[in-house]
Amino acid sequence: MTTMMMIRSTATLKEYLTPTLKSTKGNFSSHGEFGVSVSQFSRRRYLSPSRVFAVSDINKLVTEFDPKIPLERASTPPSSWYTDPQFYSYELDRVFYGGWQAVGYSDQIKESRDFFTGRLGGVEYVVCRDDNGKIHAFHNVCSHHASILASGNGKKSCFVCPYHGWTYSLSGSLVKATRMTGIENFALNEMGLKPLRVAVWGPFVLLKVTQATSRKGEDESDDALVASEWLGTSVGRLSEGGVDSPLSFICRREYTMDCNWKVFCDNYLDGGYHVPYAHKGLMSGLNLETYSTTIFEKVSIQECGGGSKAGEDGFDRLGSQALYAFVYPNFMINRYGPWMDTNLVVPLGPRRCKVIFDYFLDPSLKDDEAFIKRSLEESDKVQMEDVVLCESVQRGLESQAYDKGRYTLVEKPMHHFHCLLHQNLKL
Repeated sequence: MTTMMMIRSTATLKEYLTPTLKSTKGNFSSHGEFGVSVSQFSRRRYLSPSRVFAVSDINKLVTEFDPKIPLERASTPPSSWYTDPQFYSYELDRVFYGGWQAVGYSDQIKESRDFFTGRLGGVEYVVCRDDNGKIHAFHNVCSHHASILASGNGKKSCFVCPYHGWTYSLSGSLVKATRMTGIENFALNEMGLKPLRVAVWGPFVLLKVTQATSRKGEDESDDALVASEWLGTSVGRLSEGGVDSPLSFICRREYTMDCNWKVFCDNYLDGGYHVPYAHKGLMSGLNLETYSTTIFEKVSIQECGGGSKAGEDGFDRLGSQALYAFVYPNFMINRYGPWMDTNLVVPLGPRRCKVIFDYFLDPSLKDDEAFIKRSLEESDKVQMEDVVLCESVQRGLESQAYDKGRYTLVEKPMHHFHCLLHQNLKL
């Protein structure tokens, strides 16, 4: 057994927080002993010697970006933010596990017994609506031997573990544990699913990857608080733009690409800079001279007028005004014409991510199959063009020729994104 594997106490662990990166698995958040950050979800990893890495090295990478330098003189974050495995593990905890995350839409749990599942970093989750109509979210992990409990989406009256048959109610309580007769100090009420905080705003379902508490009234307050916590003062502008208006869900499409999740976000946030060069078709439908950006606390909104009228056949996907809202850290809301689509960027590794597109349409057009088909085809063309761009950027970030870049003035929302990242990542 190696010396590292023999470490068993935080006192001994301190000696091994050296400048050498020991692992790709360490995650740190709120400040703990030795000035090291340890979150509720990382504490066990912090005490696991096989997952130790040097916080000082990560902090050095973080401080290579200075948010105090104005955009006109600022350099972008270093390429290591997009390529380093240790940095990726660290940012999962600091960026994704503390705030509200959009994970789905309310129609997925419209009726009692509806559920859907997903994953964010190392967190497997399930969201459901119980027989009383209440929405719940849990870690999607059986309390027995850690099997994933449910998959996909649909309807269930209860969750039955496919491994050993342990059964949980839709409110998370363990109601049946098979073959546990004779086991001492075992209580069903202590082995339920671990809850997560959940809320709904407009058509969106949100999670906060911190354990839900049982204090009376707190769960009920989440829906009311989420607007201010998640969207800040942008909520009024988004409502004016029709983001929370009644729309019909049309379909979901997913794009997996070989790039860091932030590359896709940066591409979205360049103020339309790449549109004339990479999206010739989209360009014809936008008037980039009207492009504007408004920065809020954790939201940036880009707006642009339509560039052309409907074609001879009457087809007009974009309408007279397009609104593109980026909600930190990884959610985009695009409202244009009769459409709204959302983009959820799911990190899958240092150089891999998945972007989930959900499409919504004005109810008056939900049965217009020809319009829907053509609109989705045009949207897919734009997304495939972006896949090529993002994967190309990732390859460039991994080359020896590149370290940092510069911003243009139109890339204000990208700079804002990087400043918010720095705020979360700094110790």
